[in-house]
Amino acid sequence: MKKESKLWLTVKKNTPKINWTRLESWASYGVPDLIGYHDSCGFFMCELKVAHGPKLSFSPHQKLWALTHTKRNFIIVEQALKGSPRSIKLYDSSAIHGLLTDHRATPCLALDDWDLIERLLLDA
Repeated sequence: MKKESKLWLTVKKNTPKINWTRLESWASYGVPDLIGYHDSCGFFMCELKVAHGPKLSFSPHQKLWALTHTKRNFIIVEQALKGSPRSIKLYDSSAIHGLLTDHRATPCLALDDWDLIERLLLDA
């Protein structure tokens, strides 16, 4: 199983109030991996990334999407650096420039707190 597939299962398990749909990226380049829905806030989107180093990699289409769809668009990053504990971070899509440079130095909306992550996704 690919690492982003494992992250998808983790997100789904830890955000039970959200109805998630996983999108196939080959169908439309740049579109985030997940679309979430809840009656209180409607739809929102999340890109999933697993970090093995300080820089995250995004395709040109993903960069364009993140920069042109700044409302209700998020990036969920699982840090999987060797020698470091795993962590989950939630970013607003506008943080993409920092994620391209060093995700560890880029301020996140939530860190290792699934209740807060779910609340932020639903409040946006």
